[in-house]
This record gives sequence, structure tokens and C-alpha cells, in this order.
Amino acid sequence: MYLSLDELGSGRQPRAGFLVKYFDKMNIRYSLTGLLGTGLALSGQTACAREAAPSARENARPNILIIYTDDMGVGDVSFLNDGWVETPNIDRLTRNGVVVENYYTAAPVSSPSRAAITTGIFPLELGINTFLHTRKHNDDCEQNDYLDPAFPSMARAFQAAGYRTAHIGKWHMGGGRDVDDAPQITCYGFDEYLTTYEGPDPDPAITATDWIWSPKDSVKRWQRTEYFVDKSLEFMARNRDRAFFLNLWPDDMHTPYVPNAQVQQEDKTWSMPRNFKAVLAEYDRQIGRLLDGMEELGLDRNTIVVFTSDNGPMPYYERQRTNNLRSMKCSLYEGGIRMPFVVRWPARIPKGKIDRQSVVCSVDLFPSLCTLAGVSTPEGVAFSGEDMSSVLLGTPRARTTDLMWEFGRNDFFYRHPVVENNSPHLAIRRGEMKLLINSFDDRVELYDMRRDPYETRNLAEKYPELVEELRSRVIHWWNNRLPAGNAATPKN
Repeated sequence: MYLSLDELGSGRQPRAGFLVKYFDKMNIRYSLTGLLGTGLALSGQTACAREAAPSARENARPNILIIYTDDMGVGDVSFLNDGWVETPNIDRLTRNGVVVENYYTAAPVSSPSRAAITTGIFPLELGINTFLHTRKHNDDCEQNDYLDPAFPSMARAFQAAGYRTAHIGKWHMGGGRDVDDAPQITCYGFDEYLTTYEGPDPDPAITATDWIWSPKDSVKRWQRTEYFVDKSLEFMARNRDRAFFLNLWPDDMHTPYVPNAQVQQEDKTWSMPRNFKAVLAEYDRQIGRLLDGMEELGLDRNTIVVFTSDNGPMPYYERQRTNNLRSMKCSLYEGGIRMPFVVRWPARIPKGKIDRQSVVCSVDLFPSLCTLAGVSTPEGVAFSGEDMSSVLLGTPRARTTDLMWEFGRNDFFYRHPVVENNSPHLAIRRGEMKLLINSFDDRVELYDMRRDPYETRNLAEKYPELVEELRSRVIHWWNNRLPAGNAATPKN
């Protein structure tokens, strides 16, 4: 089912002289740091070999850009919400692309979500169960300290096909805190990278102290998305004549909301809606700069742009940020895992469509983007998702595989102060039906997602046979999970 998006405003930003101003800024204000622009080969235990690949651009191959927003709910974009906030530049993507309304992340919190989109595999099977933190926290939550690079990587698949690859922004799949042995980002198929405190070898411009951000950072909290956009455009400019794969993973819209120097001194106001709105407006403006820069580089038509979020929002402002979906980040109810999603590729994807039929998940993107780009997937990999490339091209279809989630297996996981926001720790969606259960008690909830997307009417007693069928499937998956302490990080 499609709906037109022609009524959306243009939201365009001035572009005159963009490239001249951009490169002046890059040369004067922001010097390249870390490994960005070097393509260094690493040595020692984190060294990763790269296969020789052609450097010439194959014109038929599209570029790939994945914009993975941090903690953005479906209500945070005006192409989906009722107008409480406006995102005119993000909306520009929808006028030349497809919006998938039933799009899910594979986890309701950062690290497992990022690991899933990277590998195409459910986080339970990767041994990453919640956000990566200290070694003790990771052990308490029965998870590894970092994503094992032996798992498949989308970037590595594109790299092997001759793409130039880069990761810019938040990583959070290993490194930081007291985890000092995490593999370098190059081990996952990236030629270049720039990352934050939550990753190995963080950029000094945004890591003045041993924490996620600091007033001492040379790039201030409210300048970080601008910084990441500048670095992304610099990477694109250097690789405009060959195919590239780029992760742009900002750390907006994660708290704290610090839109300027004055608010930085008012920490008690950081989570207030007025500061959230100011940060969102700046984030949207930077997405506009990114799109303008791509146009001036001549990269807009043949670049597949995926825009989505890693997990639900927190705080959620009385459900405004989730369009009234139940709960938020750190929950398997819809507010924690239903995400905004738009894919744009002007060369092939139809304009201004909303798909309300298809059900897509982040684990589908690896095989789907490889199909669209004509890139081979790794041999022998059993992806958790499926090839939904036809959906990304604008043709809705039903999925053939179940979606399954796991979060909150023990008391070390985050618990919402509002009891109704805490979901069971296992969930499965098949067709229109979604079951949530615990593996350790008799709690069971069944919802019809087409008729009841807000998860208010528990149908478990009405459909006992379906409950048993779905329960058996998700419990089998749970019982056959890979143990934490696999080859990635042996546990004592």
C-alpha cells in the first residue's frame, strides 16, 4: 500500500558555493585525525588483511550511505509524526525514496542493534545482549566485550567487491572503558574510520577526557554532528570517482541535549523538551548540509541512502517521540524497536512512497543492499534476516522469516521505573502477530500488530495454539543461543 508524500515541503538549504566553503572549513578548522584518510594497515593482534581490489570506479555500482541515528523514535521525524516537531531536511529523503512503516531494529539498545545491522545476525547469536560497558558489566549481562570480527561484516563484503569503506561516528561494538583489547575498526572491513569514546582509538577532537563527551572537547557537544558530516563529505569527495560504502553513525539524538554553550552549564535542563527540539533542529540542518554536499559532488542520484535509528528514544515525552507506541528504549514493546526508516536511490527507487504492508528488520539490510549493488554475500552465512531488496525498490511483499528479539534476561539489565514499560525478555513476530514471553516464568502476551499496534489487548487466551507454536519457536532459539564467552572474548 502506497501513499503519496508530495505534500511535504521542500526544506532545502542554500547551496551556493558549498564546496568552496566546505573545503576551506576542512582545511582551517578541522584537520584530519586518527586514521581517517590514511587507510593504514594495522599490525599485531588487531591486524586485518585486505584483499587486493580494483581502484577504478564501476559506474553501474551504487554508493552506500547508512545514516544510523542514535536513540531516534518514530515520532522524531515529521514524515511520520503529527507535527509536534519538524524535520524538513530529513523529509527530503522521502520525496525521492520509500518509507517502510513496519521497520524494526534487532535490539532496543545500542550495541546489539549496531552489531546486528553490521552482521545481518540476531544479537542473541552474536553474544552481545545490551550496551557494552565495563568488563564487569559485560560479564554480569552474560555478554562478550566486543563483536567478534570472525562474524560476517557488511562493510567487509563491500570492501571485497572493490568499494572504498569508512566508518564515521559512534561505534559501540567494542572498546572504551576498561576494554583495551577490542579489535580495530579496520578488522571489520573499513579502510578508514573516525570514532568516539565508545570505540577503539577515538578521535582526540571529541575525546578530551576519558568519557563519552566533555566540555573540554575541541569539537563541542553541539558541533559533533556537523563534524561527522564534514568528515563524511570529505571522504565522499576523495572517493567520488569510485564506489564507496560509508557508515555515518552520529551520536545525536542521544542524551544529553546540549544545543549551545549556555545550556552546557545548565545540566539540570539537558533532558527537557526545549533542548531536545533545539538539538533535533540542528541535527536536521546537518542532514540538509549532507544532502546538499552530495548533490554538489554529483553523488546524489547513484547513492543508496538508508536513514534509520538504532533503537527507541529515552526519554519519550509522554509517548510523543514514539507516536504513542508502547514504551521506549530498553523494551521489546514497539516503542523500543519500531524505527523510522527511509531508503533513497533516485536512480532506481520510486519517489515519495510509503509501504505500510512489508515488515523489514535491520538484519535484512546486509543481504538486501548486497543484492541492490550486485555484491556477493559471504559464503556459508545463515543470515537471520532475508533479502528484502524488492521492498527497498518499492514493491511491498510479505516476509517469510520470523523476527525474534531478546533483552533483559537478568536483573543487571535496565528496568524502567514505570512497570508497564518493562517487556518480557523474549519476543517473536510472525505475520501480524507478536508474542512476548519470559523463559523463566509463565508471563505471556500476544498482540495483533495490524489491529493493535499500541499493544493494549492481550490475545494470549484467545489463541492458545498460536501462543504455543510461537513460544516453541522462540524458546528453541533461546535454548540454542551461542554462549557468551565464544571466541570473541573468553570468560574466566
